Amino acid sequence: MSLHVFRRAGVLAATVAATGLLGAGIASAHVTANVYGEQPSKGGYGTIFFRVPNEDAKLGTVKLEVDLKPEYGIGSLRTKPIPGWTAEITKSPLAQPVTTASGTKITEAVTKVVWTAQAGTKIGLNEFQEFEISGGPLPADVGQLEFPAIQTYEGGKVVSWNEQTPPSGEEPEHPAPTVQLAAEETEGGHAATTESGTDTAAAASSDTTARWLGGAGLVVGALGLGAGAGAVLRSRRPAATKPAATKTEGTE
Repeated sequence: MSLHVFRRAGVLAATVAATGLLGAGIASAHVTANVYGEQPSKGGYGTIFFRVPNEDAKLGTVKLEVDLKPEYGIGSLRTKPIPGWTAEITKSPLAQPVTTASGTKITEAVTKVVWTAQAGTKIGLNEFQEFEISGGPLPADVGQLEFPAIQTYEGGKVVSWNEQTPPSGEEPEHPAPTVQLAAEETEGGHAATTESGTDTAAAASSDTTARWLGGAGLVVGALGLGAGAGAVLRSRRPAATKPAATKTEGTE
C-alpha cells in the first residue's frame, strides 16, 4: 500500500465519521422519546425517557410538559429524580373506563407530566437533559405511543412538539415524540406472533445480529487501516547495515 493510498483512505474515513456525527446532531435536535434496553410491550409496563436538547443560542430551557393521551389508560407512573428539577404528575378521571389486558378497569389515568427547573438551573447552549418516566399498564391496542410535548425557554418562549408524521413518512418540523411498542407478551413470557406468523422476538434478534455484524465490519476495517499504516511505516525505515568483518591475526 502506497503512502498516497493510505492518505486517501484516512481522508475518506474521517469524512465518513464527520458525516455520521453531523447526521446524529441533526437528528437529535428535536425533543424525542427513547428507550434504553428492552422495548416496552403492549399491555405491560415500561420505562421511557425524553431527550430535550437546547436549540436557542441565547435562552436556556427551563420547563418541559409531556401529555399522555387519556385513552392510553396509564394508571400508574413515576419519574426519575433530576437534581435542580421538580416533577409534577397529573391524573384525570376518564369519561369512559379503560380495561387493561389483565381485565382491570382504569377510571383515572395519568394525562400530563411537567418538569420545572429550579432557580439557577436550565438546559444551556449545546446541552441536553433526559427526563425519565416508568409506569403502565401500557395500552394493548396500539402499536405506537405518542407524547405531544411543550418546551419552554427563559423569558416565556415556547416550542410545541406535537406534529404527526404524515403517511408519506416525511418528518414534520416539530414532530411529537413517539415510542414503538413490542408485541404483547403471552403467559409463557414470549412475544405473540404477528398476523403473518412471524415471531416478533425472532425479528428483533435478527435486527440485533445485523447490527453486531455491522459493528464487527467497522472494527475489521479499522484494524485493516491500522495494519496498512504499520506496513507503510515499516517500509520507510532505513535498512540496517551489516557490520564489516574484522580481520583477525593469522588471516590474510
